[in-house]
Amino acid sequence: MGCRNINISGHLGSFSISLGDPEKPSFEKLSVDIIVDLSPEPLLQMPLKPLGYICSDLEESSLSRVLIEVESLVGTFEKPRFFNYDPGLCAHARNGHTACTQCLDACPAEAISSLAERVSVDPYLCQGGGICATVCPSGAMQYSYPAAGDLLSKVKTLLKVYRQQGGENPELVFVAEADFEKLPLLADNQFAIEVEELASVGMEAWLSCLAYGASHISLVLTGSEAPVVVDALEQQVMTSSEILVAMGYPASVIKLTALADVSSSVEVSMPEITATAFSAAGGKRQTAYMAIDYLYSQAVNGQAQQPVPEVSLTEGAPFGAAQVSAERCTLCLSCVSACPGKALMEGQDSPQLRFIEQNCIQCGMCTLTCPEDAISISPRLLFEHDKRKTPRVLFEEEPFNCVSCGKPFATHSVIDRMTERLKGHWMYNDERAMRRLQMCEDCRVVDVVQDEAAMQAGLNPINRQ
Repeated sequence: MGCRNINISGHLGSFSISLGDPEKPSFEKLSVDIIVDLSPEPLLQMPLKPLGYICSDLEESSLSRVLIEVESLVGTFEKPRFFNYDPGLCAHARNGHTACTQCLDACPAEAISSLAERVSVDPYLCQGGGICATVCPSGAMQYSYPAAGDLLSKVKTLLKVYRQQGGENPELVFVAEADFEKLPLLADNQFAIEVEELASVGMEAWLSCLAYGASHISLVLTGSEAPVVVDALEQQVMTSSEILVAMGYPASVIKLTALADVSSSVEVSMPEITATAFSAAGGKRQTAYMAIDYLYSQAVNGQAQQPVPEVSLTEGAPFGAAQVSAERCTLCLSCVSACPGKALMEGQDSPQLRFIEQNCIQCGMCTLTCPEDAISISPRLLFEHDKRKTPRVLFEEEPFNCVSCGKPFATHSVIDRMTERLKGHWMYNDERAMRRLQMCEDCRVVDVVQDEAAMQAGLNPINRQ
C-alpha cells in the first residue's frame, strides 16, 4: 500500500480514502469516520486540518493523546454554520472570467471552492476562522457570530461608559476566545474584546472602534495562526494604516501584537477626538465608509494634522479608481454588465461610460472583461464623500447617426472599427454594402432587401470569396 498514491477527502464522520490509480485493479476506496495520520509529514497539507483528521508522531505520549482525542470524537455532533454568503454581492467570476479569489486564497481549511460565477463553502470543512469575511471586498461573505453590528454596539457602549467615568486613553485588545485565558494582566485602560476568532474582525470594525473613541487597538497573535491568515491580517492593517496616516493620524494605532507584548506600553495613540455614535447596522463597506468619513471630518476640524484629499493604497485594498483609454474604448459597455459592485454605468442620454468610485471594490473584473484592454484600475481612497459617491464620466463620444433615418445607434469609434475590420469581406465588397454599416439595424435590413446584388450573393454561396 505504501507505493500507491493516497487521496483523502471529506470530514469527521465522512472521510473518503482512495488508494492507487482508479484505472488499475489494485485501486481501493475506503470510507471511514476518523483518520489518524502517523506520517512524518501530514498527507493533508492545509494549515487547518478537517475535524476528525488527527496527526501524530510515534512517541508514546503522543499516541496516548491521540487515543484520548479519538474517544472524544465518538457520538453525535451538531456542526455550527459560521458564515453567511450573498452570491449577489460576490465578485468571484462573471462571463467566464475569474476576478476575486481572496476568500479562497485566505481560507486555512481550504473549505472554499469555485463554483461557476460564485464560490461554495463546505460547512463541514469550515471551522469558523473568519478570515474569508475579513478579506471579502464586497461584503458577500459575512461572519455569523458575533455580527459586526452587535460587536461594535458593545464596544461603543463600553467606551462611552468608560469616558463618562473619567477614563482616558482606552486601549482595545482583540483576542480569540480560545486564547482569552492566556492574556496577561491588563492595565487599567486596556479592555479585552473577546471574539470567536481574531481574523473574523477586520478593517471596518477597527476603524469604527477608533471613531468610537479608542486610542489604540491591539490584535493578539499567539503563534498558532496559519501564515496565510497572518498575511491577510497584515494586509488589512497596512491598508488601515495608510488611510489613517493620510488623514493625519498615527500609523501604528492598529497593530498586530504578540501575546507576550500585550501589556507593554503602546508607543503611539490616537489624538483626542469627539467620539461618534453612528450605528454599524449597515453592510461592511457602508460601515467602513462611515468610520472613515467621521475620522476625516475630525481631522479637517483640526483635531489632527490636516489630511490630504485622497491617498494611494497598496495593491489589495478594496477601494480605488478605474481609468479608461480614449484611444482603445469603443463604449461597448461590456464592463458595465460585468461590474459586480455597480461602479460602472452607461450614460443616460448619450454614449458614455460613467463611474461611481464609492462602489468600486478593485476586483479587476472590468479589466478582464474589456475586449479592447481599455480599462485599468488603481487602489486609492477619495476622502471627499460627495466626490466619491457622485457618478463621473470616464469616457464619452458623440453618437453616430444612421445615414438613412438619422437615428443615433452607435458611436463613431465603433463604426470606424467595424468598417476597417470588414474591408474585403465578401458581404461588403461594394460601396453600397459598406454604406450599410453606417445604418441602424432597421434601415440595414430594408436596404439589403432592396439591393438585388446583395440578395443574389446571399442566395449563391459560389459568389462568396
